[in-house]
Amino acid sequence: MRISTPRFEHHREALGIGEARPRISWLQTGPGTSPQTAYEVEVTDPETGAVTVHRVASPESILVPWPAEALPSRACRSVRVRVTGIDGATSDWSDAGAVETGNLNAADWRASFVAPVESDEDSAKEPRTAYLLRSTFETRGTVAQARLYSSALGVYEFEINGARVGQDILAPGWNSYQDRLRYQTYDVTGLVATGLNGWGARLADGWYRGRLGFNGGINNIYGDRTALLAQLHLRYEDGSESVHVTGPDWSSRQSEITSSGLLEGETVDARKLVDGWSESGLEAIGWNPVVVQRDFATLVAPDGPPVRETERLRPVSIKQVGDRVHLLDFGQNLVGRLRLTVSGERGRTITLRHAEILQDGRLCRGPLRHAAATDSYTLRGGGPESFEPRFTTHGFRYVEIENWPGEPTADGVAAVVVHTDMERTAWIETSHPGLNRLEENIRWGMRGNFVDVPTDCPQRDERLGYSGDLHVFAPTAATLYDSSGFVRDWLKDLLADQAREASGVPPVFSPDIPVIMPFPVPPGNLPAAGWSDAIIGVPWAMYRHFGDAALLELAYPGMTAWASAVEALAGPGRVWDKGFQFGDWLDPAAPPDNPSASSTENALVATAYFAHSMRTLAATAGVLGRAIDQTRYAALSEEISEAFRKRFVLGPGKMTSDTQAAYTLALRFDLLEGTDDRRAAGHRLADLVAESGFTVGTGFLATPHVCDALVDTGHIDEAYALLLGDTCPSWLYQVSMGATTVWERWDSLLPDGTVNPGEMTSFNHYAFGAVSDFIHRRVGGIAIEEPGHRTVRIAPRPGGGIDHAHTRHLTPYGAVDVSWRLKAGKLRCTATIPVGVEAVIDLPGTSERRTGNGTFTYEVSHG
Repeated sequence: MRISTPRFEHHREALGIGEARPRISWLQTGPGTSPQTAYEVEVTDPETGAVTVHRVASPESILVPWPAEALPSRACRSVRVRVTGIDGATSDWSDAGAVETGNLNAADWRASFVAPVESDEDSAKEPRTAYLLRSTFETRGTVAQARLYSSALGVYEFEINGARVGQDILAPGWNSYQDRLRYQTYDVTGLVATGLNGWGARLADGWYRGRLGFNGGINNIYGDRTALLAQLHLRYEDGSESVHVTGPDWSSRQSEITSSGLLEGETVDARKLVDGWSESGLEAIGWNPVVVQRDFATLVAPDGPPVRETERLRPVSIKQVGDRVHLLDFGQNLVGRLRLTVSGERGRTITLRHAEILQDGRLCRGPLRHAAATDSYTLRGGGPESFEPRFTTHGFRYVEIENWPGEPTADGVAAVVVHTDMERTAWIETSHPGLNRLEENIRWGMRGNFVDVPTDCPQRDERLGYSGDLHVFAPTAATLYDSSGFVRDWLKDLLADQAREASGVPPVFSPDIPVIMPFPVPPGNLPAAGWSDAIIGVPWAMYRHFGDAALLELAYPGMTAWASAVEALAGPGRVWDKGFQFGDWLDPAAPPDNPSASSTENALVATAYFAHSMRTLAATAGVLGRAIDQTRYAALSEEISEAFRKRFVLGPGKMTSDTQAAYTLALRFDLLEGTDDRRAAGHRLADLVAESGFTVGTGFLATPHVCDALVDTGHIDEAYALLLGDTCPSWLYQVSMGATTVWERWDSLLPDGTVNPGEMTSFNHYAFGAVSDFIHRRVGGIAIEEPGHRTVRIAPRPGGGIDHAHTRHLTPYGAVDVSWRLKAGKLRCTATIPVGVEAVIDLPGTSERRTGNGTFTYEVSHG
C-alpha cells in the first residue's frame, strides 16, 4: 500500500490557513491496497522536534479530525500518515505534508493599514491612478524563515528587493468587506537579504473602491481610500525573531499605472516607471501615507485558492483591419489580459480593445455595455519591453491593437488566462465531436467566471456573484473542478450579507452591493425563487460531492432563516405567488426585453423550488442530527407539494402551464402523486420536446433538469435528441455557430450570424452549462450514490448514436474511471474504483450489483 501526502481541509496549499485544528485527508494507492481499518497520524513540530503519534481505529481517510493540540497562530507542523488494511498489513509512512497557520486572532496584527496621500484631483479621477507604497527594513543576522502577511483595501502586488512576491492576481480578492477581508500569507525566505532590504506594493482600487455593477456602475462602495496592510515575521538561525510592519514611516507616490479599473481597463505610461522602487537603495519616493483605522477582527485567511495565471494562448490569426489597427483572434473566448513584448520609440502609445465577438469583421463591443475593456501602454523606449495589466481582467476572444510599431507577431503577443486556481477533477470524451466541444465550452465558461467570485459574466459592466447562477451550476462546478474551498469562501460572504438583513432573505448576488436594478424591486434583499434558494441548494450540492457536513453546519442558520422568510412569503396556502420573481429566467419564449416573463407561470416555478428547498433542508437537518427540524421541514415540503398539485396540476399529464419547464420541475422535484401521474407527465414532456423540434424550451431554473426528467420517465431517445440537437435554441446550436464558451441567451448570435441586439447578450455565461452534470452522469456513467463519493453509481445510458465514451473523475478518494463502447449489439463497460469507494454497477437491462475497489469489465446486450 502507498499513502499519498496528506492534505489539509480543502486547501491546495496549506500555508497561512485559518483553521487551528485542520482536518486531514489522504489517498491509498498501489496494487497491494486493501480497505483501511485503522490509521496513524504522526505530527511533528519542526521548531522543537517534538513528535506525537495518534492511532485511530477507523476506515475514514477524508477530512478526519486533527488529532493533536490546537495550533496557535503562525505555527507549522509536519504530518505523516500510515494505515492498516483489512488484511492486517500496514503501509509505509506517507511523505510528510506541511501545514502552517496564519494570524488566527485580531490581536496578532501589529501593522497598520496605510493609505497613499492623494490630491482632491486624483481622488475624483475615474478610473484612478495606482500607487506605490514602500519602506525598508534591516535584518540582524541570517534569516532562517520569513513570512509576509498582507492584505489591502483595494488590490495589490507586493515586492521585496525588486522581486515580485508570489503569483497571486487581484489579491486579496472580493469579499463582503464590511464583515470579511482576506489576507494572504507568503513564504518570502528566499527574497530577504542580509542587511538592509526594500519592500513595498503597488495598490489600486479593485473591487473595494472601483466602479462595480451595471448601468455604468457605482464606485466608492466600500470606502473612499485604498490602503495596504503588511506584517513581515523574520526568524533567525539563532532562534530570535523580528517583526516589520506597515505604518506612518512608509512613503508613497503615484505609479506608472495612471488609471486602473476592473471594468475600464488599465493605462500604463512606462516613462513614469520608478526603477528600483522596491529596493533598499532608493531614497524615500514621496509622501508619508495616512493610517486608516480598520477592525482587525474582519481579517480572515482564505478558504479557497487565489486567482492566478493558469495558461497562455498565442493568437491563431493576425490581420490588419484599419490604419495602424490589427485584429487578433485567439481562437478561444477567455478571461484574462494580454502580455506584450515590444520595441519602439519612446512615447508611442499602444491601445488594446477587447471583445468576445466580431460583427462585419470588426470588434462588436455593444455587449460590453459601459465596460470600456481597453488597455493602453506608452513605451519607455530603448529596447524590448514587456507589458501586462496588473489590476484588471477582460472577457475576450478578439483584440484590436492600435499603433503597434510595425507588424505584431504571435511571438510578441500572448493572452494570459486568469481565474481562481482550482484543481481540475473531471474529464469526458465521447464519439460525438459536438458534445465534446460543448463540454470544453462549459469548462472554459466556468474558468472565465470563477475569478474569485462566481460571476454571471466576465466582460460587461455587471460581473456580479449571482446566487441563482451558482445554484443551478453547483453540481457541475463540483464535478469539473475542486471548487470546495472557492464555494465555501463565497458562501461565507452570502451568509454575512444575509445576516445584515433582518428579513432573513439572502441577496441575489454576493458580495452584495447597492446597484441600480433594471427593473422595479422592493428595498432590501430581493426574495427570488432559485436565487435565494441557493443558501440551501449550494451547500447541499457541495456536501453531495465532497462529503463535508461541516459546510452544512456552517450554512444551517442561513438555511433556516431563509426557510422562515419564504414560509411567511407564501403564507398558509403554501403557494408562493406574490412579489417579483426572476422565474425560469431567459426561457427562449420570453420577450427579449423581459427575460423573467417566461412561458411558465412564475408562481409555479417559485412554489416548485419552495417545496424542493424544504425537502433539501429536511435532508440537511437529518445529516446534522436535528431530528425535530427534519420532521418539520419534511412535513412542510409535503404541504407545499400538496398545494402545488391543487393549484398547478389539472390532471394526469396536464398542468396549468403546458411547458417543458412545468413538467420538468414537477417530475424532478417529485411534486406529482402516483406512478400514473408521473408517467403521464413524462409523456407530455416528451411530446412537448418533440413538438418543439427537439429544441430547448426552458430557462435558467429548469434547464439543468430537463434531460434527467426525460430519462427518468423512460424517454431516453428524446433526451438525447434534445441534448444533441443543433437547431436554435439548443446547446449544440451554439457549438455550430462557433461558440467556445456557453452563452447567456440561447440565441446570443442569431442564425444569420448577427449579434442579438438585446442588452443582455453575453457570450460567456456559465448557467446553461449546468447540463454538464447530466452528461457526466448519464452519458459518461459516473454518478454519486452516497455523499462524498463513498459510493458511486456506474450507470451509463447510451443513446443518440454515441457509441463510446470515457469519463474520469477525481473523487476525494481517488480516480473513478469508466469507459464504455457499443459494438454489435453489446455494451462493454470497464470501471476502475479506488480504495474507500464502493460502486453500484447499474447497466441497462441487468440487475444492480455492488463491488469494492479494483478494475472490472462487464458486457451486456444492448439495443
